[in-house]
Amino acid sequence: MAASFGPPEGGDSRLAAFLGDGDDISVYRAMLLIRRFEEKAGQLFGMGLIGGFCHLYIGQEAIVVGMRLAARETDQFIASYRHHGHLLACGADPRTVLAEMTGRRGGLSGGKGGSMHMFAPELDYYGGHGIVGAQASLGAGLAFANSYRRDGRVCVCFFGDGAADQGQVAESFNMTARWRLPIVFCIENNRAMPGAEGDLARRGAAFDIPGESIDGMDVEAVREAGERAIERARAGDGPTVLEMRTERYRGHSLADPAKYRRKDEQRASHAPDPIERQRELILNSGQADEAFLKRIDAELRAIVNEAADYAAQSPEPGAADLTADVLI
Repeated sequence: MAASFGPPEGGDSRLAAFLGDGDDISVYRAMLLIRRFEEKAGQLFGMGLIGGFCHLYIGQEAIVVGMRLAARETDQFIASYRHHGHLLACGADPRTVLAEMTGRRGGLSGGKGGSMHMFAPELDYYGGHGIVGAQASLGAGLAFANSYRRDGRVCVCFFGDGAADQGQVAESFNMTARWRLPIVFCIENNRAMPGAEGDLARRGAAFDIPGESIDGMDVEAVREAGERAIERARAGDGPTVLEMRTERYRGHSLADPAKYRRKDEQRASHAPDPIERQRELILNSGQADEAFLKRIDAELRAIVNEAADYAAQSPEPGAADLTADVLI
């Protein structure tokens, strides 16, 4: 075993509003917040208030919530363009996320990034990347910095199965394995490439990177696998590839009607829904009743409605904002 990096002290205070105590009800609430937020985003896109592309995370909520439970607050997250849930999981304010998606000055990137390009380094969140697979090489850079500083941090890098064939992903596997960098590669396999299920966990084998295929619709299974991979990275033993088998319930983006997918294919893999699975766990164990869970849902709907109001009231960027934070 390689030399261990020194872990930072302290709790996850800034994530408390999102994950609570990490108990079953708090986990249910966290996943449902992402679902309701994405549903609202879909409505705003349909109304023409969100321009460009908009890639929803509906159906995949257990992955980012499970990995957030497994990680420490100071561990870094980096993701693809399907990343609104990742931002929320890192503690971003739904208001500023939705304001960015609608191109408003009150957004995370001042209205310039839109749905795909949002960053919150103060929350250890590094994007939001429209270039397929770009986050793998950038994540490797974050992991290299962690190793160099010996600061005990681990980078959790999310990308889809469609990015798994990119050359820079293989190059990142090679570099992080050779240098035993503290990074976990999470492949969110939402079946963009039919037939790849189970195979993606072995993508790192040529580089001597261990892999594991996980039911990405089961938040507890994700958390357990995430803890193993993150602690392995933190101990100095290098990267792990985690294939999260999941399903997106909408098209690739909201501009995609997904007519290429058979109706039986669309519905067969939706069960069990990760949020419904967590709901049944809570009800069957007697932790809460239907009325209590309905109150949580009403609270979350109010939060996303308030975020939509904030976005609508935030001014659009002015002419002077065009060159702000831009190197010219």
